[in-house]
Amino acid sequence: MPKGSNTAVPTAALRVELGRRSTPGAPLTDASALLLVGGKVRSDADFVFYNQPAHSSGAVRHEGKRDVGAEVTESLLVDLARVEPAVETVVVAASADGGTFGQVPGLYIRVLDERAGTEIARFDPADAGAETAFVLGEFYRRQGAWKFRAVGQGYSSGLEGLATDFGITVDEPQHAAAAAPVPVAAPVAPPVT
Repeated sequence: MPKGSNTAVPTAALRVELGRRSTPGAPLTDASALLLVGGKVRSDADFVFYNQPAHSSGAVRHEGKRDVGAEVTESLLVDLARVEPAVETVVVAASADGGTFGQVPGLYIRVLDERAGTEIARFDPADAGAETAFVLGEFYRRQGAWKFRAVGQGYSSGLEGLATDFGITVDEPQHAAAAAPVPVAAPVAPPVT
């Protein structure tokens, strides 16, 4: 599907796959999901990723990575029937570690019916460049139904920039304070007697 387009999706359990070709030296990618109310997360608990793999509602779960030969996929399970009524949007994003998305070969996102395994939507962002974080797509409510939109919005400020835009508290990098110079005592001359 082209960037910016959308399609209706069933209110059911969906598997979202972030995929790419497995190429030596390519940046590592990590998928995540953000559950939004009014365009922002309510708290850091609305951010689902490898280190916080499930939302408390059970609506979104990070299911890990698979490296199968020539392809690496990372999956999220999104159960739209379990998304809390206040949540209007579920953003699917990714970050690149060790490079940019312009260096990630064959990047795509696809949405599958979890039960049947059939593909509902697929977006292959072709314009990735210097971005180190990317909003690939989003599920959103429209007139009581769910839709999926191919977004393709990149962030050169990385996961920190993306997270901050959606209201996630990012700890400031800890910079070691410069040690104060230790005063060197002037040599003391022996007393003159």
